[in-house]
Amino acid sequence: MKSITVFCGSSFGSDDLFKDQATLLGQTLAKQNIQLIYGGANVGLMGAVADGALNSGGKVTGVLPHFLQSKEIAHKELTELILVETMHERKTKMNELCDGVIVLPGGYGTLEEFFEMITWAQLGLHKKPIAVLNIDGFYDDLIKLVQTMVDKGFLKQINRDMLLISNTIDELLEMMKNYQAPSVGKWISKEEL
Repeated sequence: MKSITVFCGSSFGSDDLFKDQATLLGQTLAKQNIQLIYGGANVGLMGAVADGALNSGGKVTGVLPHFLQSKEIAHKELTELILVETMHERKTKMNELCDGVIVLPGGYGTLEEFFEMITWAQLGLHKKPIAVLNIDGFYDDLIKLVQTMVDKGFLKQINRDMLLISNTIDELLEMMKNYQAPSVGKWISKEEL
């Protein structure tokens, strides 16, 4: 993998562990010569992952809507900053630039980005690995909900298995490097009904 998009919070959260792991992820990507693609901001976990990569000699591309740049949250030290018009254009550009996605803790925006990317994968619009770094069990309840979707018949197990989850960076990156997208699409044939 040459580039990974990271979706994460624009806040640090309530535990220093979140910032520490975001920084470590950026450092690890840089050391493995994997370019970081992220939302372009200098705040919260977004800023931490970017700084971790930059301070370790990594390449970092930020993708930021104009309206957020005007709020002066754009990171000033990036390898490249791409400005777009809308939040949807931001996600589309981040998807175009990456070979896989890692999700760190965050709020509504992070979840929205994560679910759009995993939905695109489910629909076969891309075959990239989508991974969750489950720092300190942050996503435990979401993982349970996804399993409930399977148990209640709203999600196929093969599509659940597309989601890669680990609480360690090295294991998560190894899972991503070995990922094979399923050959089965989302839609159920009439014979399966």
